[in-house]
Amino acid sequence: MLQLNFTPFPVLETENLILRQISPDDDHEVFEIRSNPETMKFIPRPLAETIEDAQKFILECNTSIEKNDLINWAIAKKEDNKLIGMIGFFRMQPENFRGEVGYILNPNFHGKGIMKEALEKALHYGFEVLNFHSVEAVIDPRNSASERILQKTGFAKEAHFKENFFYKEEFLDTVIYSLLKSNHK
Repeated sequence: MLQLNFTPFPVLETENLILRQISPDDDHEVFEIRSNPETMKFIPRPLAETIEDAQKFILECNTSIEKNDLINWAIAKKEDNKLIGMIGFFRMQPENFRGEVGYILNPNFHGKGIMKEALEKALHYGFEVLNFHSVEAVIDPRNSASERILQKTGFAKEAHFKENFFYKEEFLDTVIYSLLKSNHK
């Protein structure tokens, strides 16, 4: 079984990005992302309606990190360290050496390769440090941009579940992508 410990918090760096802990000072950037209906369109979670909602989200994330239940990084550009997105591992299954990756990016930064760069770094951490055997991603099949990122980083589509998720008075499909450590570059 995996032994998860996120203390001290692991700060990761890529050529252009810093993946760091989300801080209370990031509340306006988190609010901007989580209150945007277009950004949240494929994420079945309530929109942030107030800055307090963003602050509560940050507190919940950091409390869960302290409990080693999940890890969630702020994606920030090195030039200004400003949060532009988030990426992390959720619903981890230590007994199965498996975790689920999730991510979100401010739409002003879409199409620039940022999420692929952040995902590759997070996957490296998941496979090499956490010692995951596999990582899954659960997405809305209408989210073609997320599907492309997963495919570019080596994930394979494993399942398409029809109307298996009920959210906002609607049944939604989900697609599961998976990546084995042995297939990770």
